[in-house]
Amino acid sequence: MLTNVSRLKRNVAYAVVALSLQAGFAINACADEKNPFPESSTAYTKLQELRQRASDLTLKAMDFVGIHYKRGGSTPENGLDCSGFVRLVFKDAVGAELPRTSAEISKVGEKIEVKDLQPGDLVFYNTLRRGFSHVGIYLGDNKFIHSPSAGGQVRIESMDLSYWKQRFNGARRINEQEAGK
Repeated sequence: MLTNVSRLKRNVAYAVVALSLQAGFAINACADEKNPFPESSTAYTKLQELRQRASDLTLKAMDFVGIHYKRGGSTPENGLDCSGFVRLVFKDAVGAELPRTSAEISKVGEKIEVKDLQPGDLVFYNTLRRGFSHVGIYLGDNKFIHSPSAGGQVRIESMDLSYWKQRFNGARRINEQEAGK
């Protein structure tokens, strides 16, 4: 187990990575010349809320990097499986209650195309010869964070790796109403 100081240093480093991954999203969402909404508009407010929620989710997910995988695990102390990790991040970051398994989570929220992925969206994979058997959280820049498998730890990986490309099942965006908030 990492000491508190080394864990803090690691979390700061991951926070910097998360912020840089989100930079394009934040700049595009807020730059005056690219933002067609006046600051007082409802659309602008919703855009700001979306940006903050994505930041909350990705930064919270970074807190768990290095936690070991455990099948059926739902706490950092005992280990996390992929859905336990995603559920914990959503609960801690935005107070959302998600179903227990990745297959059940895959039925919640709005289906989205890869080209429309935003930080905080969920990405699903077929890793056990059945659809939606694995889930992770999209960070931006074609990277996602997940709790991979036995012997592994929560980590960041590229969706561009052939292993993940071949097994991609789809993506979902969870909103507050659908997440039981």
